[in-house]
Amino acid sequence: MLRRTLIGAAALAAAVTLAHSAGARPVADGAGARQAADSYPVTIHAANGDIVIKARPTRVVSLSPSSTEDIFAVGAGKQVVAVDDQSDYPKSAPLTKLSGYTPNAEAIASYNPDLVVVSNDGGIVAQLEKLGITVLFEPAPDNVAGAYDEIRQLGRATGHTEQATTVVRSMQKQLTALIRSVPKASRHLKIYHELDPTYYSATSSTFIGRIYKLFGFRDIADAADTTHSGYPQLSAEYIVSTNPDVIVLADSICCGQNAATVAARPGWGGLSAVQHHRVIAIDDSVASRWGPRIVNFARAVAGAARKK
Repeated sequence: MLRRTLIGAAALAAAVTLAHSAGARPVADGAGARQAADSYPVTIHAANGDIVIKARPTRVVSLSPSSTEDIFAVGAGKQVVAVDDQSDYPKSAPLTKLSGYTPNAEAIASYNPDLVVVSNDGGIVAQLEKLGITVLFEPAPDNVAGAYDEIRQLGRATGHTEQATTVVRSMQKQLTALIRSVPKASRHLKIYHELDPTYYSATSSTFIGRIYKLFGFRDIADAADTTHSGYPQLSAEYIVSTNPDVIVLADSICCGQNAATVAARPGWGGLSAVQHHRVIAIDDSVASRWGPRIVNFARAVAGAARKK
């Protein structure tokens, strides 16, 4: 069955360039607010409006795997009392049965949170606010700059502004170095991103596709996206005919896909990606989230692109 949850989490319409990836919205909770370093109350310009956080939260509930990674990365992990059932990283996160896709307000409220972070709404924001609970709606960002901004926001909201700034600067520096590490001769490689074994893919209009575009790669899914969904289902025949130079498997954990299984597919053994050992099996969660592990993803892609 098509992994709708992965595709839903990955559906990030994007338009980003390397020159602007270091930027972010000029909001009060960004780096420009460090003059009031971690003093409260603070106002966070989230997707659900200007949210006032009156005091440093000590009982945070995260219903977004990416936000969970962000919160722990900025040093606020000890303030988290519960995370949703998909937040499997880091391992120290207090995993629960809470759902980020079909959230239950009463179940969330039972943790007595003073801050709840969600990436999907569907009415849960209003329900929690009606219960007097502070909520930050941090949806999938449009681009890398948006991902950086959410890290800054969550750092500011939890009282870790400096740590968030450090995380973002490190990500910027590493991504720039990784992109520059790919030789110019490899800047126009054709890439195929596999979401599941039924050949659903991601185009260059998506967040993950924009990461590839930073390297200069050409996404073979673009020409096949007749409905402009960003996530077309390709056919084996189409993939073979386009002969991708790089294949990224974002279905390695869920579906056991790897370089060997790809090479064994009928007609795939002669593909450029297989012949040049550029088939990358990526942890599904790394390939579908927009937190600090974007760098891990980019490192694996850059390593494959450098292969002759």
